[in-house]
Amino acid sequence: MTLPPRINLVTLGVADLEASSAFYERLGWRRGARGGEAEVRFFALSGLVLALFSRQALADDAKVPNTPPGFGGIALAINLPSEAAVDDGLAAAAAAGARILKPAERTSWGGYSGYFADPDGHPWEVAYNPGFPLNADGRIVLPD
Repeated sequence: MTLPPRINLVTLGVADLEASSAFYERLGWRRGARGGEAEVRFFALSGLVLALFSRQALADDAKVPNTPPGFGGIALAINLPSEAAVDDGLAAAAAAGARILKPAERTSWGGYSGYFADPDGHPWEVAYNPGFPLNADGRIVLPD
């Protein structure tokens, strides 16, 4: 057996489940009803589920130390169909309470992107990449 090439769920360890959940709801993301509501929150994304879980509980579950917050070597990304959509997306994130880490700018790879941080400091890139077209569902179509 091999592992299928996909990601079904991304879990973010958060300091305050209520505050983080409220942030993503202010972005307009739909929260699912399933799950131990006292312990984890699920949000349906396009073809993926975002889970919010206590940072300590997530570390315990994975049997790793809960190191202090900081850059964890990962960024999440939302690709959009245009530069204007990136600007609008970053503005929506800021209006929902995000901290803008890097305003959108043209990139060395020919695109346009900026970053925001959620209430726990998880970095999210909002990008337009002309080399990664999006299908009708907003998913990236990798070129052959």
